[in-house]
Amino acid sequence: MDVLADLLGGFANALEPQYLLYAAIGVTIGTLVGVLPGIGPALALALLLPLTYGFDPTGALIIFAGIYYGSLYGGAITSILLNTPGEAGSVATAIEGYPMAKAGRAGPALATAVMGSFSAGIISTLGLTFLAPLVANLARNFQATDYFALMVLAFVSVTALVGTSVIRGMISLFAGLFVGLVGLDFLTGQQRFTFGSAQLLGGIDIIIVVIGLFAIGEALYGLARLQYAKEQAVEFAGRIWLNREERSRVWKPWIRGGLLGFFFGSMPTGGSEVPTFLSYNVEKRLSKHKGEFGKGAIEGVAGPEAANNASFSGVLVPLLTLGIPTSATAAIILSAFQIYNIQPGPQLFEDSPDLVWTLIASLFIGNIMLLAINLPLVKLWIRILAIPKTLLYTGILVFGILGVYSLSGSITDLLLVCAIGAAGFFMRIYDFPVAPAVLGAILGPMMETQLRRALSISQNDFSVFFTRPLTVGLLLVALAVLVLPAVLPRLLRRVKRTDPVG
Repeated sequence: MDVLADLLGGFANALEPQYLLYAAIGVTIGTLVGVLPGIGPALALALLLPLTYGFDPTGALIIFAGIYYGSLYGGAITSILLNTPGEAGSVATAIEGYPMAKAGRAGPALATAVMGSFSAGIISTLGLTFLAPLVANLARNFQATDYFALMVLAFVSVTALVGTSVIRGMISLFAGLFVGLVGLDFLTGQQRFTFGSAQLLGGIDIIIVVIGLFAIGEALYGLARLQYAKEQAVEFAGRIWLNREERSRVWKPWIRGGLLGFFFGSMPTGGSEVPTFLSYNVEKRLSKHKGEFGKGAIEGVAGPEAANNASFSGVLVPLLTLGIPTSATAAIILSAFQIYNIQPGPQLFEDSPDLVWTLIASLFIGNIMLLAINLPLVKLWIRILAIPKTLLYTGILVFGILGVYSLSGSITDLLLVCAIGAAGFFMRIYDFPVAPAVLGAILGPMMETQLRRALSISQNDFSVFFTRPLTVGLLLVALAVLVLPAVLPRLLRRVKRTDPVG
């Protein structure tokens, strides 16, 4: 009953006119940004991060949550009409959504996406409401070694499960860890990697890292590939509402996708890639219309899109209760917390209950706004696809650089953001994942703190990491996540060769 009372208190705050306005602004901006090809929620949040200094913490986080929700649906529009997913979680949607659009069924595909996002959002937010306090209570018993092992698991998960190469992921991670080490040692006060610059004594601001890698790097990459891009949107015509047969085919995939997305999102591995493709495969197996898959099966849009949306509420579970971001977008939201000197973790529900429960209540409200705003405005969002990409990416570059300069007025910060942006550009060209670098820069200092705290308590005895069952269990899971993707396919091939039936 305490949870329900806290949630009602959150609704009392979230229904204040200013927070309702913030939620509407976030959902609208998020959808607008998501519709623009190649711009995902991480880039949108990175660009808008400097603007949050003028808001109170609750208002800023409500806007961010709305942007994330809206951009997920906006990404579905580009996936369905352009076959150009704005982020990895929308790739599965494009598999069936684009063939539906080419067959003249773009309206039902878009309606399935927005209504599936709404249904899954409600399911996953309910899960967040009741699961997050339980996880926070359990996390109060965590010790330094447990937090260290948990961060190792987060690093390994993002590195091994994002991108095509573990080696590239590791290089990206260690680059981010290096950035996190710049500045003064918090114990000894010695300078580390400052290269004699007094402005680097406080470290590299995470906003500079985020804007450099996402806004500057992505915009440069987008400009570079314009000469090769041949995207042409499918013409939108016909009805948008689902008929009775379509409704009967999509409601179960919505529920299954919502549950899968929340479950996988709330795990330390996080992210939306795994649950969306898993949902697609589940619907393909369970469907009574298997022959339509690959040609425009509506279940193949409903399930993955629901899983994609639900994963966001799932990602908030480890973020709010443990302070662990499990995706690049979650890492940017964590940096927003840090702007206001708020550290997510087990004490957040006790130290800032109004903020947490108002944020959770706003997720329910944002879902309703997502449905109410986007269904009538589908044709408007489609027209935005006609914006020239050259103007779009140039605007992102200008806005990102001005955003950094407005924070400090420092030429050093401008040079840093440009250098990091150039690094992000080459990372995209050579297929180095960006998410591990961002997580390394944000979690690296926190991981170092927990490591040195554990060693200080144990008087530099490393066996302390193998005495607590929880620490050992987390480290073993991290090892499995790192090794299994490389070993499992070989084992399966070997079993298949030795199978006498095969």
